[in-house]
Amino acid sequence: MLGGAMNALAGGGTFATMPTLIALGLPSPIANATSNVALQPGAMASAWTYRAGLEPMSGLSVRLLTGITFAGGVAGSLLLVATPTRVFDIVIPWLLLLATIALAFGKRGAAALSGRISIGPKTLIGAQALLGIYGGYFGGGVGLMMTATWGLLSGAEPHKLAAPRTLMLATANAAAAIIFIVTGMVKWLLCLPMLAGAIAGGYLGAQLGRILSPAVIRIWTLLVTAITTAVFFWRAYS
Repeated sequence: MLGGAMNALAGGGTFATMPTLIALGLPSPIANATSNVALQPGAMASAWTYRAGLEPMSGLSVRLLTGITFAGGVAGSLLLVATPTRVFDIVIPWLLLLATIALAFGKRGAAALSGRISIGPKTLIGAQALLGIYGGYFGGGVGLMMTATWGLLSGAEPHKLAAPRTLMLATANAAAAIIFIVTGMVKWLLCLPMLAGAIAGGYLGAQLGRILSPAVIRIWTLLVTAITTAVFFWRAYS
């Protein structure tokens, strides 16, 4: 429920679901895959809600960007399947730190750079492929990474990027979910109750979002992500 609520409010639901699954005894790659599948219905619902706002970006069609993201998601998820648990345990704190930085500074960084730098469609294609790979491999904070990257490369205003961001996030997650299910990386005994909780949390989070101030939501999200990142650094290197 917490993960679904966080995704509905500001993103970062992975910071709640994956550590919980690890605490329940799952190896970290299995926990990451199970978390991805558990949060997928919420991502798809968000993408459907925002569908009316989809439009081309820097001359690139939504269909092309979706295809690139799906291919990247497949590649990233296959990379996770091939990653030994111990290697992932060492890598994951740095991925969490990257996601935390994106949550904390992504929007401001994009706003500061977009007025000074403009890069063409070819670079946007390459960047989207990398974002898709990251989304399939881990995905924490990838929504804000997309907002920051697109703002820099296409000059689009952040408030106009909600629709493509939610679609690309759902696409990368869907590609990864397919691979994780086919390769048997999903622990269904824990995934199914978490999936139900994420749906309920997504609904409740949307209701909370109507009454809570943006500052409270931001502080809570950053607090959870920072503490989780610190715990995973201690776990990997202590």
